[in-house]
Amino acid sequence: MAFGMKFGEDWGKVFLTVFRIIAVIWGFYFIKNTLIKEQYHRGLIFCSALILAGALGNSIDSVFYGKVFTESSFHVAKWVAWGQGYGSLLHGKVVDMLYFPLISGQYPSWFPIWANESFEFFRPVFNIADASISGGVIAIFVFQNKLLKKATHQLIEQKEVHTTMTPKDEVMESNA
Repeated sequence: MAFGMKFGEDWGKVFLTVFRIIAVIWGFYFIKNTLIKEQYHRGLIFCSALILAGALGNSIDSVFYGKVFTESSFHVAKWVAWGQGYGSLLHGKVVDMLYFPLISGQYPSWFPIWANESFEFFRPVFNIADASISGGVIAIFVFQNKLLKKATHQLIEQKEVHTTMTPKDEVMESNA
């Protein structure tokens, strides 16, 4: 989960870790065998690689950090010998270390629901992997009209080949 969110207890943690591992394996396969092989836009390949890199980084944290680091709640974790960490395999915590509260304040008394309560704009704590995933997804959404197409030169070449070839040429090419 991104930005410090949690999902369940022990079983939720294992489920999320296994899901991340499967997603990373599928991501490598998808980028190689679909995006690169079918020559999609380089920007889409780059954004997909950002998402994959972030997922891989969070997966490594989830799988191994519990075995090799001390607990790191509100202080710097220390590297320890294998197995002397705070948790077991697949129970590591993803390390979130970036926090940028841009605006802090209090809602006015006339504000509905949260009157006089404190607020903080951009409260989530996150890491570089979360930023990589978010940046890749946001870029794909913003530039989807340009990125979600195959390379235009490939489409033009395919169109030219199909319009200039006669049925006899197509048979000869398929036999070659």
